[in-house]
Amino acid sequence: MDIGNAALVVIDMQNGFVNHHSRDAVPAVCDLVARWSAANRPVIFTRYFNYPDSPYERFFRWDRLQEPPETDIVPDLAQAAAHAHAVIDKTGYTLFTPDATALIRLAGWTDLVFCGIATESCVLKSAADAFEHGYAPWIVTDASASDAGPDVHEAGLVVARRLIGAGQLVTADYVVGQLPACVRTTMRD
Repeated sequence: MDIGNAALVVIDMQNGFVNHHSRDAVPAVCDLVARWSAANRPVIFTRYFNYPDSPYERFFRWDRLQEPPETDIVPDLAQAAAHAHAVIDKTGYTLFTPDATALIRLAGWTDLVFCGIATESCVLKSAADAFEHGYAPWIVTDASASDAGPDVHEAGLVVARRLIGAGQLVTADYVVGQLPACVRTTMRD
């Protein structure tokens, strides 16, 4: 991981995606965001917005996350999101909206570290798209979850290993362990 050229991407930590299956990810993501931010590294949040007659509504009959409070970032992360490098609003699975694509290119980030909800959909799709755009994607396995349950989270990780490589799946401890090298480099500059 090139921590000096990395951004932390917090995927869809919104009220509408947090339930009894995914709520354990909230403190893990909060801790990771706090440590990442303390090292002066950039954090991006995404927010998903559904809309009437969306593909999710048409094909899944799923009409949630169309308005607050479901679309709001969870209270534990609202302050961090307000101070984030960027908050990217999206209507699909991936981080890679035109705005996000331009932001990442202009910032010169080479590595994108993903955490959040849901492992098998928005986290996985964003990481796979990062891979296809030539970035090094990392999924923080213990700071991600599925609102559909732990089996679906694990299924998402199985697919991620096939799409982006087993070595790209890491723990929060691994990521936090990389941060001191970044802080030392910054202090020398």
